[in-house]
Amino acid sequence: MTDIAQSTHEVEIDNSNRSTTPQTDTFVEYLSTQWADRPEVLPAALPVAAHAAARREAFAAQFPGERVVVAAGAMKQRSNDTFYQYRAHSAFAHLTGWGSASEPCAVLVFEPREGGHDATVYFRERAGRDSDEFFANSEIGEFWIGPRPSLEQVAAALGVATAPLDAFTAGEHDRGLDDAEVARVASELRLVKDAYELDEMQRAVDATAQGFDDVLAALPQASAHPRGERIVEGVFNQRARLEGNTVGYETIAASGPHACTLHWIQNDGAVREGDLLLLDAGVELDSLYTADITRTVPISGTFTEVQRRVYETVLEAADAARAIVQPGIHFRDVHAAAMEVIERRTREWGILPADDGTAYYRRYMVHGTSHHLGMDVHDCAQARRDMYMDGVLQPGMVFTIEPGLYFQPDDLTVPEEYRGIGVRIEDDIVVTQGGCINLSADIPRDADEVENWVRQLRGTRP
Repeated sequence: MTDIAQSTHEVEIDNSNRSTTPQTDTFVEYLSTQWADRPEVLPAALPVAAHAAARREAFAAQFPGERVVVAAGAMKQRSNDTFYQYRAHSAFAHLTGWGSASEPCAVLVFEPREGGHDATVYFRERAGRDSDEFFANSEIGEFWIGPRPSLEQVAAALGVATAPLDAFTAGEHDRGLDDAEVARVASELRLVKDAYELDEMQRAVDATAQGFDDVLAALPQASAHPRGERIVEGVFNQRARLEGNTVGYETIAASGPHACTLHWIQNDGAVREGDLLLLDAGVELDSLYTADITRTVPISGTFTEVQRRVYETVLEAADAARAIVQPGIHFRDVHAAAMEVIERRTREWGILPADDGTAYYRRYMVHGTSHHLGMDVHDCAQARRDMYMDGVLQPGMVFTIEPGLYFQPDDLTVPEEYRGIGVRIEDDIVVTQGGCINLSADIPRDADEVENWVRQLRGTRP
């Protein structure tokens, strides 16, 4: 497996052209003394601790007699000596319960023993105030990044043994996330969410709903700026930071014809009255669970006739897909149910060639209808196809339903009145024993309700 780096970031930084902290004995003595006592307070176990322990047991059972190392990963370089906000690998977070507070380059090690494994989290513990690392190390020194947890504090919070990172030694036969089977097992373990995860998913959706409200209230401001999409993005992202860790993925704030670009994240366009705004966004909580919601709204508060026609077809497709969700059906059936509506309606509009069995309608919706959701916005991606796309739905699975229609502004196969209209409606669904629950049902979806929602929050009347 890949060697575990002892530094906290993925590249070595040349600091030769930066001022250095004095290192004389007198200065070190001065910096290391006359600090108030700091009592060691051990936190209570996190609510996730018992769930993470059960996950570790299930994971380790797939590798009897083998040593498995699950790495949190290093900080990712943004440019030169600056780094992106740190986020641990989802498999590490899932198996430890350590979310946004995870320490860079931590590793979870499963040591084989008779009858099972012993799990230990190794991480770079905080430096004492009697060391120059405390004030001179810009990577982990408290003067630079603030207080860091002790081994004992992390052990108490997570309910797992801890040890200093420098005590970790990689073994020749270790297996890690760069091993396809290890990555697969970690992914498949997340296909069915436990009770803690389902609660976090609902919390993430609720926080995202607040962000959507914020955006609609800011529409007048966005419409007044030549790069109003940036205002939409910024307003939502502020809510994500207030309610959670950050956004779960780059916010798509697509106004007018930009809505026809599936992953529009440049977000530098105007937000014009009369156009639609497609907002695809999700709040990632400190536990690292994320929502993934899309709503398409009329910026003025009123759909045009054609906009409403397209919108209501997408809504019909979404409702048809959700109606069939229950344990025992195949995941791929959800997509098929949505596509039946998309094909039927676009054929009724007369924009498809003669029916010869070709899926011509996919020109206007090239993406899939659903993907699993959890710690990753596209969760469980390394799972086997027969567990994912061809898999059978089980209670506790969480996934999106997100049909859309996208008529590119230069698409000559559709009447001019459709060109430049893009609509997507996306909800987060959890499978239950008797069917499913739409976690995002409280975010308006019906066309009339959407119009009222926009008018109310932006303070306009029809």
